[in-house]
Amino acid sequence: MRAATATTAVTTGDPAPAAKATTAMTTAMTTATAVVTGIGIVTRETLDPAGEKEGDAWFTARAVLGRGYKYLPRSSQYLIAATRRALADAGTDFDAIPESERAITVGTNNGTSAMQGEFDRTVIEHRSDVLSPPSVPYFSVNLVGSRVAMEHQLKGFSLGVHSPRVAGLEALQHGQRALAARRARWLLTGAAESPLSPDEPGVAGGEDGAVALVVEPAADAAARGATGYGRVRVRSFLLPRAQAARADGLDLARRPVEAALAGLGLGLRDRRRHPVRLVAEDCVVADRVSRLLGPSVTRVPAASGCLGPVLEVADLLTSGAGEHLVVSVAEQGNVSIAYVAPGR
Repeated sequence: MRAATATTAVTTGDPAPAAKATTAMTTAMTTATAVVTGIGIVTRETLDPAGEKEGDAWFTARAVLGRGYKYLPRSSQYLIAATRRALADAGTDFDAIPESERAITVGTNNGTSAMQGEFDRTVIEHRSDVLSPPSVPYFSVNLVGSRVAMEHQLKGFSLGVHSPRVAGLEALQHGQRALAARRARWLLTGAAESPLSPDEPGVAGGEDGAVALVVEPAADAAARGATGYGRVRVRSFLLPRAQAARADGLDLARRPVEAALAGLGLGLRDRRRHPVRLVAEDCVVADRVSRLLGPSVTRVPAASGCLGPVLEVADLLTSGAGEHLVVSVAEQGNVSIAYVAPGR
């Protein structure tokens, strides 16, 4: 691993001068103090690289996690396993971190879809009192990260993010913004998805797995001799598809895209210098954003969920492929842009 910093900010429009100064100070503080020290990935490719196991047999909670996890959604099981890997990778010492200063932000779109589908079928075909009590709380998608928070006493705050396609990058963004505001001193962030309910459209394109990232102050990491993978900064905005589809849609898209790039510390020349991985389905919003990001755009097919963009970030950090932009776009108009600089 390589020493690094990680930072993010939130695009908020055109603040007043005092607010601009505060935003600049916050961004500078984040850049100087946060570092990604651990990465954990749980997917079929990481647990069954040879593809020897059929169906969902590549992951069984009992074998991977032990007893006590049977009734959790698969997305929660994946996240627990990815967290264990990230903590081991980071060499985290929780004895040095007060419980009230540990936090978690998790992105998911479909993390409880299959379980909620089972709830619906059970109530329709039988009655509600037949539902499994240990599973019922997961009618709320916000609870995907709850078991991780409880197991590791992450009491600073726990946040679920669910914006279509971009929730994983937004989780990183919001978590690091909270670190900059000193809401916490240690952050676990990432994304977790599991297959859609069979009743849902697009079930064939569902995502399956989790990524967990450990983010902490650089001073804390240095004090215990830890190193990091690289810097990550994120900006997000909304470009409604009705606007993007207009004849002047490219001009309407230019302002938020350029504002996001400026918030990442990038100028017009930078956006054309860095290779771009654009994770998006075919839609007018993605087309507008792609044209504005220049010629070095590689389109990565988007599945049903928010895991893909975070996997791209993790791949860039671990491979040392050089500075990149990872961009996630939803058909509805949600856009997140992550600047990834491995090894710096």
